[in-house]
Amino acid sequence: MANQPNDHLYQLIKSLSKAEKRSFKIYATRNSSEDAKFIQLFDAIDKAREYDEDVIVKKIKGLKKAQFSNLKAHLYKQILTSLRLNYINHNIDIQLREQIDHARILYDKGLYKQSLKILEKAKTMAFDHHRITLTSEILAFEKLIESQYITRSLRNRADQLIDETEQTIVNVEQYHQLSNLALRLYGIYIKAGHVRSERDFDITEKFFENSLKQINLQDLGFFEQHYLNVSYAWYSLIMQDFLLQYRYAQKWVDHFRKNPDMLALEPVWYLKGVHVLLEALFILGHYEKHEQEVMKLQEFMKDPPTRMNENMEVLGFQYVFTSRINSHFMAGTFTEGLNLVPELNAEIEKFSDRIDPHRILVFYYKIACLYFGAGKIEQSIEYLSKIINYPDPRLREDIHTFARILNLIAHFELGNQTLVEYQVRSTFRFISKVNDLNLVQEEILKFLRNLPSMNPRDLKKEFRNLRQRLLEIQKMPYQKRAFLYLDIISWLEAKIDDLPVQEVIKAKFKPRNHS
Repeated sequence: MANQPNDHLYQLIKSLSKAEKRSFKIYATRNSSEDAKFIQLFDAIDKAREYDEDVIVKKIKGLKKAQFSNLKAHLYKQILTSLRLNYINHNIDIQLREQIDHARILYDKGLYKQSLKILEKAKTMAFDHHRITLTSEILAFEKLIESQYITRSLRNRADQLIDETEQTIVNVEQYHQLSNLALRLYGIYIKAGHVRSERDFDITEKFFENSLKQINLQDLGFFEQHYLNVSYAWYSLIMQDFLLQYRYAQKWVDHFRKNPDMLALEPVWYLKGVHVLLEALFILGHYEKHEQEVMKLQEFMKDPPTRMNENMEVLGFQYVFTSRINSHFMAGTFTEGLNLVPELNAEIEKFSDRIDPHRILVFYYKIACLYFGAGKIEQSIEYLSKIINYPDPRLREDIHTFARILNLIAHFELGNQTLVEYQVRSTFRFISKVNDLNLVQEEILKFLRNLPSMNPRDLKKEFRNLRQRLLEIQKMPYQKRAFLYLDIISWLEAKIDDLPVQEVIKAKFKPRNHS
């Protein structure tokens, strides 16, 4: 995994587009000369290939090391101010904040009617765009002015503001309750993955049901309905109810497609919904629908309804590549899928400081699976090692666990029997430590541990026996998740029939999707 620069100013400058850099220079030189120290610092960092404070300080004439920290802070603030001016016509929240700021200035000058006029306009805009928290802030400001100055601008003004405030309080409460629930469920999934037992199932089900009971689900606004869809999507994913996940992911996406104005304002939430929908379709094996949604996603990224920004670009790259790899997994076209790896690695390097570490681990695992499925075992081990050697195994424990399992199978394929014997023990210890051992893993580890004592002539018989045991486990409700990470059944069938694993998956794929 690439080293990420830890200087915020360096990261900010490197994230700027050419247009943003040009706008900053125009903004910065309006009241300063090109020789101003903060502009020299900007140029020095912009040209630097890596962040080296000592080298940068030497490039700025007359700068003392003791002044560097303050100069960096000043430059950082100037860049953000320039970006704010750049973004204001493309971001409703920044526009509303500006209106509130203007109203505050007019209020401080005692121009109450002018302040209220701006606030009323801003409140209408905030309401139309479902900016609930900003609506609440504007109402509080309006009440402050009305309590100090009798405007006589409207009859029953006090009653109107009270009614609006009370309705907004209800909306804000619903908004935060549902957004908190969605975030909590997402956190549970990132930390622990899917439910592992009936006890996990019962705890999660009771938590979700009790959380919903405390929320008034009547007359939901746009974002309240959105977060309800998101909560159900995460809940069903944790519970391994993938059909329910598909239904709510589809509701999530359709909610934005039916509200194009909100789609333009909140493209990131839409992108996330499409990603969750694609993941559900992948798990359910709905290839044709999956490919249709991949095309829609790629079209969206080529022609978004709003100005493309770095956040959308990063997320779009992640979701497009994930779904394209998953397409190859479904079709069994692993060798063809390897063509994605160089481009994917280049994109990971490009966005390394803006991608969540867990997402990089997932990509490494998927790349490892592509190589394994294509019969490129040594390259598969190379990527699995990146996961196994990651310093924090608590991040996506599920990925760490299955990386170790696949690593054992890969070394078995290479004939590294001694290494497999050693790693079986260390893998068993690791999985036990993170409390993640399930029946599938137990059977695989038992099989690999007993390999040295097996007669080579009986190996296919042992493969058949293991396949039969795993097919029985696959029917159990809390053992599904292991098969989501590793198509061990197809690998066993490949060993039994002396075929490449991708040929086995292709044979399964054709009648299911081209009948």
